Amino acid sequence: MSHRKLASLSIASALAIAGGLVSSLHLPGVAQSGLTIFSGVESGYELGYTMDFFGRPGARDRYRLNIPRDKMEVAASELFISYPDTYQGRFDADSIRLEVNGNAVDLDEVVWDQDNRVISIFPSEPIPANTRVQIVLSNVRNPNRVGTHYFNASIISPGDIPLRRYVGTWILAIRRN
Repeated sequence: MSHRKLASLSIASALAIAGGLVSSLHLPGVAQSGLTIFSGVESGYELGYTMDFFGRPGARDRYRLNIPRDKMEVAASELFISYPDTYQGRFDADSIRLEVNGNAVDLDEVVWDQDNRVISIFPSEPIPANTRVQIVLSNVRNPNRVGTHYFNASIISPGDIPLRRYVGTWILAIRRN
């Protein structure tokens, strides 16, 4: 075999292996956040999430938005999710639940303010500091267009002056798989 053919086969083999590795990285049900370069979100403030049904445009989905315990520095009596006007999906406020350290939490109210693009979540009891929080948005209708959307998490602490405290950002991707 000539040197040129051997080199071509080596390059083709390397590309095939690399392609196989890259294509196997997307695993359904696994957190879809990861290394994001130049996201505009300050380092350490990117939050993890999963989309149970892969974030396909126009499809029904379930979002699991995670807030790690180190981001819950103070207790929270209210949680807020704000999202950009570029996100044209739909939420079902009756299908939103909250879990703290893996346990369901009773909610007094969930309000989806479509005009101001905010979901407000009011737990029956304040969420303690230093706990893992997961917000589960079920029965979501994904937007029809492919794109990336920054969902911001903020909280109000009990007894606080009612100012929202930024916790982090979920960078959600709606894409064709």
